[in-house]
Amino acid sequence: MATVSNTAKTKTITLVIAGINGRMGKATMAAIHGHDSIRLVGAFGRSGSSYAGKSMADLGIASTNGKDVLISNDLASCLSSLSSKPDVLIDFTEAKSAVKHAIAALEKGIRPVIGTSGLTEEHLKELRQASSKTKIGVLIVPNFSVGAVLLISFAKQASKFFKSAEIVETHKLGKLDAPSGTAMYTARVMGEEGARINQTFNENPIKESELIPGARGGKLDSGIHVHSLRLPGILSKQDVYFAGEGELLTLRHESHNTKCFEQGIVLAIKSASELNSFVLGLESIIELFTG
Repeated sequence: MATVSNTAKTKTITLVIAGINGRMGKATMAAIHGHDSIRLVGAFGRSGSSYAGKSMADLGIASTNGKDVLISNDLASCLSSLSSKPDVLIDFTEAKSAVKHAIAALEKGIRPVIGTSGLTEEHLKELRQASSKTKIGVLIVPNFSVGAVLLISFAKQASKFFKSAEIVETHKLGKLDAPSGTAMYTARVMGEEGARINQTFNENPIKESELIPGARGGKLDSGIHVHSLRLPGILSKQDVYFAGEGELLTLRHESHNTKCFEQGIVLAIKSASELNSFVLGLESIIELFTG
């Protein structure tokens, strides 16, 4: 279990946002607005972008605590423009860039929060090693929605009782990675719970034949099948199906706008500011700030 000092709840946390012009970067600005305990000191987006050097006001992004911030070209230029190192870097770029940013941040004593999707097991191993080497915390958050965190918790519990399980995740058209980070993390948690009781999911007495390759989705080592849908007009949705003889249990979470991520974003920033170990999943620290 992660441990967080009580000072994380009272001190002013300085923050840099990577991916400021994206959906989640803007959601972070909305999340920290009015929080005197979190102060934005820097931001950057895609290197070489047309908005580098402009203020957030120029992009129509509301400032936090009445202060505007110039958008840097990259992490290095962002940090060099600051009078002191920030406490936390929250990253919503892409997997490869996020890992690079996180390792650079750790080397400078900055604690990264990664909300980027598409991280592989190799990425996680690299980040875990870097965190251990520097003795500075890294927080990986597959989903900032408290509802999604609860769904994953319920799925973990259900995995003890059902031997058949499949995940269907739906995101907007244009999402780069499939399956989503949330789906992969959900499957990981379920698979680990199954392994703990020596259970393999979806054992089939027959050999299936797919008329279209991939029709049964991707199959993980745990036996869990994961399916990805990409459709316009949808933000994100995940269904986890558990089946037994004569019954079907369906867990569903839907995100209709980015407001649902704001509470989790604030919790992640506050906890990461004092974190001294690698942590995967918001559920590992959420109770520290909710009583």
